[in-house]
Amino acid sequence: MSGTGSRLHVGIVGGGLMGLALARRLAAAGARTTVLERDEQLGGLTTHHDYGSFIWDRFYHVILPTDIALLAFLAEIGLGDKLRWATTRTGFFVDRRFHSLDSALDFLRFPPLSLWSKARLAAAILYCSRIDDWRRLERVPVDAWLTRVSGKATYEKIWKPLLLAKLGKNYRRVSAVFIWSYIKRMFSARSTAAKKEQLGYVEGGYKTVFDTLASAIADSGGEVRTRVDVRSIRPESRGVVVETTDGERCFDKVIFTGPVNVLRRVASADLVEVRGGQDVEYLGVICMVLVTRRPLMPYYVLNIADDSIPFTGVIGMSNVVATSETAGRHITYVPRYVLSTDPELEKPDEEIREEFLDGIRRLFPDFDLRDIESVHINRAVKVQPLQVIGYSDIVPRTRTLDPRFFVLNTAQFVNKTLNNNSVIEAVDAFLAEFGGELVDAGRAGAPSIGRAAIAAR
Repeated sequence: MSGTGSRLHVGIVGGGLMGLALARRLAAAGARTTVLERDEQLGGLTTHHDYGSFIWDRFYHVILPTDIALLAFLAEIGLGDKLRWATTRTGFFVDRRFHSLDSALDFLRFPPLSLWSKARLAAAILYCSRIDDWRRLERVPVDAWLTRVSGKATYEKIWKPLLLAKLGKNYRRVSAVFIWSYIKRMFSARSTAAKKEQLGYVEGGYKTVFDTLASAIADSGGEVRTRVDVRSIRPESRGVVVETTDGERCFDKVIFTGPVNVLRRVASADLVEVRGGQDVEYLGVICMVLVTRRPLMPYYVLNIADDSIPFTGVIGMSNVVATSETAGRHITYVPRYVLSTDPELEKPDEEIREEFLDGIRRLFPDFDLRDIESVHINRAVKVQPLQVIGYSDIVPRTRTLDPRFFVLNTAQFVNKTLNNNSVIEAVDAFLAEFGGELVDAGRAGAPSIGRAAIAAR
C-alpha cells in the first residue's frame, strides 16, 4: 500500500467540481487524496477570471432553490451562510421587440402568442414535468416533439430561442430528453408563493468554493496539483501509476473524471475497457463578457428569436449578483455555442469582439457603448456532451478491469442537463456505491460513505 499508515492514497484526475468534491468527501472520510489538474486554475468550466477591478466566474453560473444536492454540499463545506438570492426576470427578443416573461400576468399578455398558443404552452410544460420515463423521449428530435405538444407558433417564439440559447444551431440534433430535463430543473426554480424566479450565488463566486475545497483537502493531508498533464495511467503491483508532465505518482486507487476520448488515450487497457458506441461530441462556447458602468438590460437571461444576431443569448449576471461583488460594475455574458470542432473557436479575439459588439448595437441601440469599461473573450472547447438522438446507446460503455481504478465523468449524464447540481448528485451516487472501497472503512472513527461490489461497476 502506497498510502501513509492505514490511509488509502486516492489519486483523482481532474480538478473541476466533480474531482474536488470527490477529493474533499473522501478526505473527510479518512482517505489521503491528491488531485491532478492540467490547467493553471481549478474549477474547469466553473473557474474564475480576473476582470481588472474584480474577480468573478469565467462563465455564467447560478444556483436554483431546487438544487438540493448542491445546496447540501455548500452547507457541508461551510458556505451555507455565503449564499445570496435574488428575484430575477426573463426576457425574449421576438419579432424585433423585447418582452418580459416573469409572471402569470406577463404570460397572459405575451403578444407573440395567441391565447390558444399560451394554453398549449402551459399544458406542454405541465405534461413534460410529469413524464418520468425519459427513455421514450430519447428517439424523438426535440424540435419535432416541442412542435407537436405545444404548436408551431409556440415553438418558434418560445422554445426555439431557448434551445438556441443553450445549444446554438446544434439543437436540431438533440433529443427531447434535453428539454425534459431542462423543464424539470428550471421551471421548479420559481417560488410557489411569489411565482417569481429565485436564483442564487456564493459570495465571491465559485472561486470561493474552489478555494474552500482546496484548503479542506490540504488541511486533511491531501494535495491539489495544477499544471499537471496526465500522460498515462497503468497498473503495477505496488498500485496505480499516473505518469504526468512532472514525473510519476503511485496511488492505491485512482478516479478518472475526464472525457472519454482522453480516457482512451491515457488509461492502460489493463485498467479499463471502453466498449461500443463512439466518442461523445461536445459543445464548445465563445463567450464575450462585458464590464459596464451601467446595466445593459433588466433581465437575467434574454432569449433571442432572431437569426441575424451573432450570439445565442445575453446573460445579465448583475441582475443576480450584487454589484458590491463586481466593484460597482455590471457584468454581462454574451455566449455563442458551437461544436467543439468548429473553427469559430479559433477566431481571433478582435474579430469576435467586433462581430458581437455589432450584435449588441443592433439589440440595444440606446445603449451607449462608451459605458463599456472592458471586453473579455473567453472560450471553452468542451462545455457539455451533445445529447443527440439515442444518446444513451451512443455513449461508450466503460468497464473497469482493475478494482483500483474508477471512472466518473459527465458523458454518463444521459438523462440530465449538465449543471453543478447534477455534478454533485453524480458524486453522491458514486460514493454511495463505491465509497467503501476508497477509504479505510475499518479505521476507528472513519465515517461510512457506502460500499459495493466491483462487479457492479
